[in-house]
This record gives sequence, structure tokens and C-alpha cells, in this order.
Amino acid sequence: MAGQGPQKYPGASTAYFYQNRFGGSLMEVNVVVLHTTEGRNLPDYGGGASAPNLTAVPDFGAKRLKWYQHFDIDRSSRALVNLSGGVETNTANVVQVELVGTCDPATHAKWVKAGYAHIYWPEAPDWALNDVAEFLAWANKQHGVPLVGPPKWPAYPKSYGSAGGQRMTNATWNAFRGVCGHMHVPENTHGDPGAIDFPRLIALAKGTAPAPLPTEEDTVALTDDDIKKIGRQVITGANGLKSPDDTTIEWALSSYVSLTYKAARRLEAEVKAVRASVDSISVGGVDLDALAEKVADLLAARLAN
Repeated sequence: MAGQGPQKYPGASTAYFYQNRFGGSLMEVNVVVLHTTEGRNLPDYGGGASAPNLTAVPDFGAKRLKWYQHFDIDRSSRALVNLSGGVETNTANVVQVELVGTCDPATHAKWVKAGYAHIYWPEAPDWALNDVAEFLAWANKQHGVPLVGPPKWPAYPKSYGSAGGQRMTNATWNAFRGVCGHMHVPENTHGDPGAIDFPRLIALAKGTAPAPLPTEEDTVALTDDDIKKIGRQVITGANGLKSPDDTTIEWALSSYVSLTYKAARRLEAEVKAVRASVDSISVGGVDLDALAEKVADLLAARLAN
């Protein structure tokens, strides 16, 4: 029966809701189609004439996506081409999501050069993928959309048209249930969202994704003990700091940095050795979960020393 389940995504703004202007067809959603807007801001979609069901806009300060809903979940939206005499696209039980940003490496390079904050979705930060995954998990739980998708997610511009071999036939599209991209839908030519990390997206939605590797943005605050180690040769007691030309100030800082650097290099070598050992293990008969826990405990112990 059409229109079952919650029709508003929790937390999504309805400030740009177009269903009163473009009523759409009532459906029972079983497919999610992902798009990229190829822009850096919330589009106006021609007043809603080409709007999806939802748009996800990055908030870089908060490291989250802000969601805007334009149509109910089980109402057809308007972001796909639908040719006459072919298959249905917008009305084929599809909820459509536009992700603000780009999948085009040329556009990405141009925006980087200009200093524009944006998401290049093939290299999306984990917080952005996680927010998309939360929507997919919600669509799975509340509307039964399977957390599966097509095998091919070629990079743009190969994904444009059918050059990447990813475009579904009419029959495949009619039978499909799950999560796909604009680049998979028949009767359409656009190549978005390109080489988005679909396996990780689904793993995040299922709750099976490993923790992301640290990035350059990750920072670790100094502990009180760290600060004491850095300053131990600088503090003189009742008289305060030594004179600025005292060489012990430079010695204290440079020594601490040197020791920290050497410790980090040792840890890096140990991690590589552990990875090499893990890679060489045959899967048969090995409890990999238990092994992973032991590795995590070993690294935690190393970092604590």
C-alpha cells in the first residue's frame, strides 16, 4: 500500500517544500537515487520544478549535513529525466537525494584553486558519508529500501552517459530495489555522483564500517604531563621565567619534539609490521575479530607509553 511509514526525514527543514506546488504521485519507496548538485549552495531548482525529495547541504563548521525536504518520502520528485514511451523514472517508487558538492575532478580542482569550501564526493570526509549513511539506514528501517546497489560506480566523466557500463537497462531498472546513483538510471545521461565510496557508505549504514584513519585535521590536546615535560627546563621557580636568551628554553622544546618524533616513527614502524603480519595470515581458521582486538590493545598500550 502506498504512502506507508513516516513521510518526513527527522531534522530536515521544510523551508523549501514544493509539494503544494507540484503534487507528485503517491508511491511506496523501495529505491534511493543519489545525485550531486555540482554547486556549493542549496539550489532553487527553478522554484521546485526540478527538485528532489531532499537536499543535503554541508555545514563545514559543525561537520554535518543540513537536510532540506522538498517532497514527502513517498511522493515522486522531479530530478530525473523521464522520456515518453519508455520506463518510469521519477515515479518508479524512488526517493531522490541531492548532495551539495561535485563529483567532477575538474570542478573540484577549480574550486580548490579559488579557495572555495566544498565537498568533492569521491573523497568526501567521513562525517559527510556518515550523515548520508544515516539517511540510508533510516530509509531501510522505515521504508524497507534494501542496503544494496549496482556493482559499478565509475568516476566522472566516464560515468557520463553509458561509457562506464553502469547505466541500467529498462528491465534492470524496473526490477531494481536498493540504492543507486543518477548515473545508473535509464533515459538519463548525467554521471553523478561518480566514484562516491559506495562500499563504505553501505557499511556505515549497516554499522559494519571500520573506524576511519586519522586525517591531518585530527588533533590531540597536550596533557598536563606533556606541558610539564616541555617546560621543565624553562621554569625557574619564584623568579618566573628565565631570560629569553637562555639556551635551555630552546633545548627543552627541541628535545621534546625530537623525542616525540622518534616515538612516532617507532610506532609507525610497528604498525607497518603488524599490518604486514595481518596481511600474510590465511583467513581459514583465524578469528579475525579476536585478532583485531589484540592489535587494537597492542597499539593502545604503545601509545600510552
